Amino acid sequence: MRKPSVATTAVLALGVIVVAALGLALYAPHWQPSARRFPVQGIDVSHHQGAIDWPRLRAQGVAFAYIKASEGGDHRDSRFADNWRGAAEAGIERGAYHFFTLCRPGREQAANFIAAVPADAGALPPAVDLEYTGNCARAVSVEAFHAELADFIAEVEAHYGRPVLLYLTEDFDEAYQVSARVTRPLWLRSLFREPAFGAAPWQIWQASNLRRLDGIAGRVDWNVMRR
Repeated sequence: MRKPSVATTAVLALGVIVVAALGLALYAPHWQPSARRFPVQGIDVSHHQGAIDWPRLRAQGVAFAYIKASEGGDHRDSRFADNWRGAAEAGIERGAYHFFTLCRPGREQAANFIAAVPADAGALPPAVDLEYTGNCARAVSVEAFHAELADFIAEVEAHYGRPVLLYLTEDFDEAYQVSARVTRPLWLRSLFREPAFGAAPWQIWQASNLRRLDGIAGRVDWNVMRR
């Protein structure tokens, strides 16, 4: 029997890769971690998802939603009020998050978040998003960052009476030693595999950024929560 040529082997290998990639692309929008292991699952959203048909989400397993409220010292998410109200009316547990920028003082950012998010004793704890993506490029030392983050946390916790939840990517946590130095509940991003970083067990795991749901145009982040 003749052996396949190098070119034929390469074409076959490429075909396998293409088929596997296509299968992954078709499967990924529907994937979620095991509902048996993690019965409480939900989403995080911002204006990027546009208008959301909240009543359609509960039947698709959305038990909670974290909603972007603010960013930096003066930016407010344009859809926060609609999403905050819509989640509550749909019976979906809701929480608000702030995108923390390295370019503005922590107290200014806390004031921005507090002005945007009404106090609600039944809401999930306030969260702060700590990552490089979309952040300013200015170099900030570890100590300077922690000083500003401490100011933010102190103001927000004093206002809402709840510990702040820290959303972290692995590279940001490694660079700024956040989970090792700040003892707060953790919300960790690790796509399609359970987080293997963080100085403490996670409370929320952001498992996918490719989920698609009826009622949301485009992709949405999918999370699981430990109670």
